[in-house]
Amino acid sequence: NKERSIKMKKWILIVLLFTGCSADHQAQEAVVQTQVKVDFSKMHFGCDGNSITAGNQWSKTVVDILGFATHHNVAVGSAKWACYIDTQEYGSKDFVGISGGWKSTDDKVEIQKRHNNVAKVHIQKFISEVENGSFPVPDIFVFSMGTNDTKIGRGARWCIQTIIERFPECRVFLCTPIQSGSVSHNDLNLKKIAVLREICNAFSVPVIDCYSECGIKAEDEVWEERGRYLKDGLHPDVEGQQLMGQYIAKKIQDYLTVVLCSKSLL
Repeated sequence: NKERSIKMKKWILIVLLFTGCSADHQAQEAVVQTQVKVDFSKMHFGCDGNSITAGNQWSKTVVDILGFATHHNVAVGSAKWACYIDTQEYGSKDFVGISGGWKSTDDKVEIQKRHNNVAKVHIQKFISEVENGSFPVPDIFVFSMGTNDTKIGRGARWCIQTIIERFPECRVFLCTPIQSGSVSHNDLNLKKIAVLREICNAFSVPVIDCYSECGIKAEDEVWEERGRYLKDGLHPDVEGQQLMGQYIAKKIQDYLTVVLCSKSLL
């Protein structure tokens, strides 16, 4: 009976893992019974994104809650997944840098820097900083981007695949864009999220559904004005950042706990 019970828990965990239901009551029960705990203090966290991720926002909350050893964030405001026709390779001879600027300008160098503000260049920078010893190899990497894109395509696929191939022991996650105070913006986000899910499915990358589940809702927000969690209908205030971070931390912890539990029962 004991052996049968262990096998049953094993299959429950595996099913939950592949259906994304790791926070289910059965998974929680199995976690308690097997007493498996993820030690994040020896793990390194990396992420990329746009202005909602840049600096010490939700990712800082995740690192603090879970206790990661390091925090390597290459997000830049105004960033996109998609490259421009003249986007430069990071570190190339003529590379002029990256800029998160968004106000109108005729400065050619500034325009080029803005055209370098894309996920591919961010990831090239991330890899370079790992290779030169500035940061350790990541154990967890989270993408949180898409708000500024009009459509999703090769940029997202290239970045996800590159991190997976360059750091094969790293677990990659993708966070969907959050809801905003604009109906049209949200409608476009849903279309982009559908494409991102297809790409993630192709690489077995878990999707963290910030759009539907993080607690930031369109009905509480007003475009270009302060709402409940968004300071302008798009960007989270401190409380919104913490709300996102708490949700993302829980999803990462739940997922890794199920993975460890399933391994312990094999």
